[in-house]
Amino acid sequence: MVAKHSTPVLIVGAGPVGLALAGDLGWRGVRCTLIEKTDGAIEQPKMDLVGVRTMEFCRRWGIADWVRDAPYPGDYPQDYIWLTALNGYELGREKFPGRAFEACPPESPQKRERVPQDMFDPILKRFATSFEHVKLEYHTELVDFAEGPDGVQATVRNPLSGESRTITADYLIGTDGGASFVRERLGITMSGNPALTYTTNVIFRCANFSSLHDKGLGYRFIFIGPEGTWLTIVAVNGGDRFRMSIVGTPDKVTHTEADIHAALTRAMGRDFDYEILSVLRWVRRELVADSYGTERVFLAGDAAHLTSPTGALGMNTGIQDVVDLGWKLEAVLRGWGGPALLKRYEIERRPVAVRNVGASSANLDRMLATRTRRPPPEIFEPGTKGDAARKEYGDWYTRIMRHEWFMNGYHLGYRYDDSPIIIPDGTPAPPLETSTYTQTARPGARAPHVWLADCRSTLDLYGRGFVLLRLGRDAPAGEGLQAAAAERGVPCRVVDLDAPEVLAAYQRRLVLVRPDGHVAWRGDAEPANARAVIDRVRGAGPIAKGAHPDLEVAS
Repeated sequence: MVAKHSTPVLIVGAGPVGLALAGDLGWRGVRCTLIEKTDGAIEQPKMDLVGVRTMEFCRRWGIADWVRDAPYPGDYPQDYIWLTALNGYELGREKFPGRAFEACPPESPQKRERVPQDMFDPILKRFATSFEHVKLEYHTELVDFAEGPDGVQATVRNPLSGESRTITADYLIGTDGGASFVRERLGITMSGNPALTYTTNVIFRCANFSSLHDKGLGYRFIFIGPEGTWLTIVAVNGGDRFRMSIVGTPDKVTHTEADIHAALTRAMGRDFDYEILSVLRWVRRELVADSYGTERVFLAGDAAHLTSPTGALGMNTGIQDVVDLGWKLEAVLRGWGGPALLKRYEIERRPVAVRNVGASSANLDRMLATRTRRPPPEIFEPGTKGDAARKEYGDWYTRIMRHEWFMNGYHLGYRYDDSPIIIPDGTPAPPLETSTYTQTARPGARAPHVWLADCRSTLDLYGRGFVLLRLGRDAPAGEGLQAAAAERGVPCRVVDLDAPEVLAAYQRRLVLVRPDGHVAWRGDAEPANARAVIDRVRGAGPIAKGAHPDLEVAS
């Protein structure tokens, strides 16, 4: 790889999304520089659930065991509990085992993992910096950049010394969060709702928390008062650290120290000893960037989409962004990606963000539905009448909240149906699922997981270059696709599988899978124009709109 500038890729912002992009590029052998204006310390972990698709990427990168072995205790129950107070009445709960005892879903070789950001970021940092061609610089703030036809010139400053310098790059990626300087500098606006709630997060330490009440261990406690849902407490580390969130409303309120003390006391139902470690006042938003970038500058993660954390789709959607972007950057820098390839990043990822951000807000609406359907006074009173009211109200809330607890239709079921670098096969699009996910190998979808005889997953085949699957003993040779890929310099490995269960899942005898693990093309016979297929999936177009790739040759 020949770089025109001091770094092929400059990544701005070393949160989990920026670290994941640096790690993915490093894993691909692409040199990059990641800068972060702070020292990287995390006082307020903003995420704590690593989704199942993110875990599949960690499996690809060889770090799934690192995440599995993170400090969050494996036997800590992950129950969700709704209640009037910890020393009040329980209204219902959704039981989940500790993460060490939760089984993988049938559609994946991995499962979600409870690993908060202050545990997950160091894992991603360890992964990214394991590659000598990945450079990570803290106390390095982007203060300006200029984009030209051949690259980007960035001005960075050390906020401690005030020293400024210039970094030149082929591409600049803004993973610099919701207040993204990169997005602001590009003049990109965001659409949606800028203020769902004004919320105050309080990280506090209490070593004997569970002994102060009778509700047992749980991950998330949701508190419902006469005004409806007003507060949550989650077990940050499965030990002595907790996060209290005063949920708030769209009206801006600055909660004082006295407000925080009163909220903790009300939630517990009594006075107790605790230590406040940090306070974060933030705005819950529902926003998606109207553009994901330019020719050489792109946005990913919170810089591109801001979502309510209800559903754990924020960071996990960002990790999906950079996996999509990573292989495209590698392809273009190595010379086999076509001029339209990076333009397809926004086309593929923005619709996913719109769907996920909307789903997260719908989860918030369900959590706050108690503010519309206020609890009857009886649920706060002892006796059989109160018991009956609590059961009826709690059963209703339990039923509506299940939408948030089970979301594999979002974590695994996102598709690139309308992408110009995906070749449709004429089959109708299956409905987008929510709670469950039914695997499909229709072009644009994540290639299905099937266990192989050697205990590998089909997912273990994907990641480095394209993979051409030949399924069944009578599968076509695929020589045309192999020759076309070789001619264009596209890395493409052929894998022969004579496994009925794989053929049943993929439904065609030839399947071309992209480096990100999504199906690009499939068929039961060689395409009439294999070169057109390869050119289309590598972004070399144009192909006439509506034309079949067997008939049109990309220029």
